Amino acid sequence: MSEQRRSGQGTNNSKSAAYGKKPGERTAANKAGAKPTFQRDRMKNSNSSSASPHAKGRRADQYKQGVRGPKPSSGREHADELQAGDVIVVTIKRLGINGEGVGYYRRKAVFIDGAITNEVVKAEVREVQPKFIKAQLLEVEKRSPHRIEPPCPVFGICGGCQIQHISYEGQLQAKTDIVREAFSRYAGLDDVKFKPILGMEHPWDYRNKAQLQLKRKGHEVIAGLYEADSHTIVDISGCPIQHPKVNESVEKVKSVLEELRIPLYKENGNKDGVRTIVVRHGFQSGELQVTLVTAGSKLPRQDDLVRMLRLTIPEVSGISLNINPKKTSLIFGDRTISLWGAESMQESLSDLQFSLSPRAFFQLNPQQTVKLYESVRAAAGLTGKETVIDAYCGTGTIGLWLAPYAKEVRGIETIPEAVEDAKANAQRNGRTNASFHVGQAEELLPRWVKEGMKPDVIIADPPRTGLDPRFLETVLRTKPKRFVYVSCNPSTLAKDCKVLLDGGYELEWAQPVDMFPQTSHVEAVLLMKLKS
Repeated sequence: MSEQRRSGQGTNNSKSAAYGKKPGERTAANKAGAKPTFQRDRMKNSNSSSASPHAKGRRADQYKQGVRGPKPSSGREHADELQAGDVIVVTIKRLGINGEGVGYYRRKAVFIDGAITNEVVKAEVREVQPKFIKAQLLEVEKRSPHRIEPPCPVFGICGGCQIQHISYEGQLQAKTDIVREAFSRYAGLDDVKFKPILGMEHPWDYRNKAQLQLKRKGHEVIAGLYEADSHTIVDISGCPIQHPKVNESVEKVKSVLEELRIPLYKENGNKDGVRTIVVRHGFQSGELQVTLVTAGSKLPRQDDLVRMLRLTIPEVSGISLNINPKKTSLIFGDRTISLWGAESMQESLSDLQFSLSPRAFFQLNPQQTVKLYESVRAAAGLTGKETVIDAYCGTGTIGLWLAPYAKEVRGIETIPEAVEDAKANAQRNGRTNASFHVGQAEELLPRWVKEGMKPDVIIADPPRTGLDPRFLETVLRTKPKRFVYVSCNPSTLAKDCKVLLDGGYELEWAQPVDMFPQTSHVEAVLLMKLKS
């Protein structure tokens, strides 16, 4: 889907998010309550020798030593009687969609950040709601064999990764279980045919783009993500899931900003400084694109800034300013100025060539994107005679991938800028049988059917909120032989699947794909066929 899916750097996941959510912005699910702070405590107290393997916080130490701490809950006969500060023992049954451990206390669900499936943990109650409890991990009494020491020094603080403390084998199993649980819970299906999840041989260094907020600490420029539940920027220098070239370039941009004393946004009341560094690296082309998001259209010492960036980062192909003066959660503004070099960078996926402007959407993990798109192609079952609808098409990457194998592809997207990118990409790659249209699928599709077009395959790759109910109704009226659903949210995937099952479709198989290792996010491709 889009680059928002990773919660740490805009894991937003609609195509519109590609045109910019702020890093670290929390999803609606995360906003439901305050995130437990055991991970931040662990980092602040990591020198304590008495702490448990994954809960080295002060409260865990004090509980074990008997100095002070939470009161036991032995007198509580019912979950509803629990109070903040009570200590409970919970067996973790699975991971939740945000990477938290999920267990049950007296039949009420308990959410515990940092706990792992099949572990027995002690936790302090932080919040009691009618349907669930939130608790903070204190001690792991029975440890999972998949628990490891997370390699990143700011794991649990920056919010970008949620499951670095789980081995990669364990991560893949947990993500498959997340999708399986969603189908059981929301679609009543316990016998879905799952293909083995598609993971990575090297689940690090995979992100081709960084969007980092800035602040100055003394003379030093800090670039990073917002800490959960705060406006504090956490320095993520050397982030292990970003490509080394991206990390290296971010450091060089920071050093130039420091040396030239370029003002930052809101620094000393400044309203025209740099807000965000955006660096994108072409894995295939080797090109590097640097964009500074600013509140004003010009920076002090702008010519010196360009000259020093070119000297410091010789491989840079283009340097741009994006102007965003608004107080908004969006990263990018509407206007981009090229300061030097190419206005767009070149990149490819297999034989597809793309020209990427600073705001253009492109998948963050190219290696896994190829696996995802090949799964879509397998589900579509194309022979060269089919008419394919690519709904929620964004910049048209899925439709363009399928075009050589279909008679015709029509993409639909509500964002005009994305459609223009898709049209340009189609022309650049000679995909003459692919066209892209601005509008809503639930409006355009019935119009086309009325005009005589009959889609054989409909593909949908919606945002995390899932498919619009009107679109689902349109699919059921149109009755394509195959419906291929690409999802970044197992819950909405399963709910929408239930509607299609009730409307005359049957579920053939589900293919989980790990697009974002070390995070709790999981993609899935679903093949549904019309019952004969």
